[in-house]
Amino acid sequence: MHNHDRSVNGLCEHRSVAADGRIVCAKITLGENEVSPNLCRNCPAKIIACHHLRFSLQKSSSSAIVVRYAGGRTEVWNDEPPSVSFLRAACSVKVAPITNPRGCAACSLRLTTLPQPQVREKAAQRKPEEGRGIPLPQPMAATG
Repeated sequence: MHNHDRSVNGLCEHRSVAADGRIVCAKITLGENEVSPNLCRNCPAKIIACHHLRFSLQKSSSSAIVVRYAGGRTEVWNDEPPSVSFLRAACSVKVAPITNPRGCAACSLRLTTLPQPQVREKAAQRKPEEGRGIPLPQPMAATG
């Protein structure tokens, strides 16, 4: 299976399992490289989905705050889930830096690399040229 096929099917070509069983991302170069499915869903590279994108990621994790109340009760506040963002990113065709997914939103190069489900659906719904009086070529088996 090619890397492109994996990314189209929802799997990320940069995600793998480390020897110790952690799911890691090869593109996270700053911060801990362990990832979760939720973290991968919000990856800026997956949002852009362009083969011309060259990037490295940084992972930001919120630090937990321990709150101790006068009555002896203790709570741990850790509201923000970890997130990933571009450490560095650029378009290999336009040779231009990219800071966020909005930088690629209207790029014609990106739009041509995205799968177009509407086109595939219309092609699948088309009926063969039957009933118009035009004979369709029939498949033949070659012998000998």
